[in-house]
Amino acid sequence: MDGVSQWRIDKAGQGKPIDLGAKGLAGLDVSPPGFVWVHVDCGRQGAQHWLEGIGLEPLVQRALLAPETRPRCSVHGDGVLMNLRGVNLNPGDEVEDMVSLRMWITEQLVVTVQMRRLMAVSDVQDAVARGQGPDGAAELVARLALRLADRAEPVVAGLNEKVDVLEDQVIEGLSSMSRRNLGDIRRVSIMLRRHMAPQRDALSTFEIEDLPWVRMHDRSRLREATERMTRLAEELDAIRDRAQVVHDQIMDTRAEAMNRQMLVLSVVAAIFLPLGLITGLLGINVGGMPGANYGGAFWIVTAGLVVLGLMLFWIFWKMGWLGRN
Repeated sequence: MDGVSQWRIDKAGQGKPIDLGAKGLAGLDVSPPGFVWVHVDCGRQGAQHWLEGIGLEPLVQRALLAPETRPRCSVHGDGVLMNLRGVNLNPGDEVEDMVSLRMWITEQLVVTVQMRRLMAVSDVQDAVARGQGPDGAAELVARLALRLADRAEPVVAGLNEKVDVLEDQVIEGLSSMSRRNLGDIRRVSIMLRRHMAPQRDALSTFEIEDLPWVRMHDRSRLREATERMTRLAEELDAIRDRAQVVHDQIMDTRAEAMNRQMLVLSVVAAIFLPLGLITGLLGINVGGMPGANYGGAFWIVTAGLVVLGLMLFWIFWKMGWLGRN
């Protein structure tokens, strides 16, 4: 079946392809040691129909095929329903549009479902094909979670580098370029963080559940995956906070530049206000204007205005309004 991978994995991690056939889970032989891993890519034609016909419980089937999911972990009978998310590394897609991985986990059977290609699953499948697969169902979950973290770490590191570049741009005064990129970084970090924190909680819940088939080694691996997710969530929090600091620096820089411009305009207005008042008074058409009949009065008034302007300029300079500290 295109889009369906079926493996029987023994205790040594050796994987062997199998075919459940028309009987589905009813014909599954669980007598040998190990477990069966069935991975369904519902993005392939016919895969979802195949999954609906293998005999899963209705509740489990609805959970695996739900249109919208969030990371979670809940025990149902002797199995566990778990949803995880991975960064979207498919060509042409947004990295923050995270791809869901839905899982039904029992001691002898693991069913994983994806709606879009998830490279972390391909990594584990390649390991199984090389004979280096997990030796138990819980170990498979831990490996998938660790591979999800491996794929997410370069994305988070890239966001950190972008924030570093933006901080340098702010120091160099390139705030216009910084503002264009800052919004994208904050949006991506917030969307990734929205799924990383619940994913950490889901893995932690699976680790502490009292399930007899989850061994101490499995719990250690799950704890490692939980810590990796915790660190990624904390780094995303730090990126968001750093982006906010950069935004504040940009706004402070813009406010300072605007204040300097307003100060210059205010000083110019303060200098020309008394000059304008004097020229306005001298321009009124009423009798008795001094110097109206004297030919040199214009030059005397002009010289007086120049002297008054220079005096005002000196006063403002002494007050520090013209750049003097």
